[in-house]
Amino acid sequence: MTTEADRAIEAASDELIALSHSIHAEPELAFDEHRSAAKVVEVLRGAGFEVRTGIAGLPTAFDARFGSGDLVVGICAEYDALPGIGHACGHNIIAASAAGAGLGLAAIADELGITVRVIGTPAEETGGGKVVMLEHGVFDDVAAAMMVHPGPFDITGATSLALADIAVTYEGREAHASAAPEYGRNAADAATVAQVAIGLLRQHLLPGQQIHGIVSDGGTAPNIVPAHTELLYYLRATSADSLADLSERAGNCFTAGALAAGCTHRTRTVSPTYTELTPDPWLVQAYREVIIGMGRAPLPVEEEGSRPLGSTDMGNVTNVVPGIHPVIGLDSGGAVTHQAAFAAACITESADRAVLDGARALAATAVRAATDPGQRDRLLEGVARR
Repeated sequence: MTTEADRAIEAASDELIALSHSIHAEPELAFDEHRSAAKVVEVLRGAGFEVRTGIAGLPTAFDARFGSGDLVVGICAEYDALPGIGHACGHNIIAASAAGAGLGLAAIADELGITVRVIGTPAEETGGGKVVMLEHGVFDDVAAAMMVHPGPFDITGATSLALADIAVTYEGREAHASAAPEYGRNAADAATVAQVAIGLLRQHLLPGQQIHGIVSDGGTAPNIVPAHTELLYYLRATSADSLADLSERAGNCFTAGALAAGCTHRTRTVSPTYTELTPDPWLVQAYREVIIGMGRAPLPVEEEGSRPLGSTDMGNVTNVVPGIHPVIGLDSGGAVTHQAAFAAACITESADRAVLDGARALAATAVRAATDPGQRDRLLEGVARR
């Protein structure tokens, strides 16, 4: 059956590569991926998938279904880009490989007794589209959720960090910076003190905790004491508990800035909290065996934990549904994700091979799960318990 899926993917290879390149050529940001989502939907509708768009109240989310079996396999497609550097995280490859895996599995859905769902998930870079979709029940009947993410090398049991995405605003009082500075309360000073405190905190962070941010609003003119400033920060940690600890400690730093400068402050959540990836061990091993059989050389298992992938809302999915989020390697010339050079690498011959290999590997992993009686029962029992 894997051979039939491979043949279907190979037959669509030109269309899948064209899809990857087209999404790459027109990068769109979180929740605004209208063209990108429509391109993926067009490919799936053309192959006979039943598609619903605008699901979970998200205009750029979609659910494409094929088959009627009791085992529901969800393949997640991402297609949002990064501001300024486009598809430097390779979501064009994610979308095209997801569509390809869907086409491959659709060719054998009746034989496998599965329902194939290609789930279009917007706003992974910021916004947490999958978290919103989880809350709306989009994944309720999914027995196994899968996707591949491009990177400089293959990682099968990829891990990620839990993430809090926050904005901290300071409110002070404007005044003439030269003629009457004593009447001002400098919100930029509050931000500066907070950043110094954060810098000092870094020495004492627990292993796996990270904090990084920018000043998104630092004032309007040098001769006006800033009455308003804003910081955007990501807090990351290896687990939800560790993230809660970091959030409390960082919060004290932000409060210190306000107290020192005589300002008020407010912290708001920009995106839903991302939880850490919890890949399903059996699916990881199945995927690993598949890609090794394809001639790929993934990182040794003992090295995988030392290379977290930042953060992803797929972590939230894998904490509810058995799933995997492996990295499919491509030749990036030494560039890493979120660099402009990596964006350029995502439409090379190596990237095109990653699209097709990723599609084949996901399909083959799903075939193994569907045809292994013990695993099939395990996955179906997991749905029943939810």
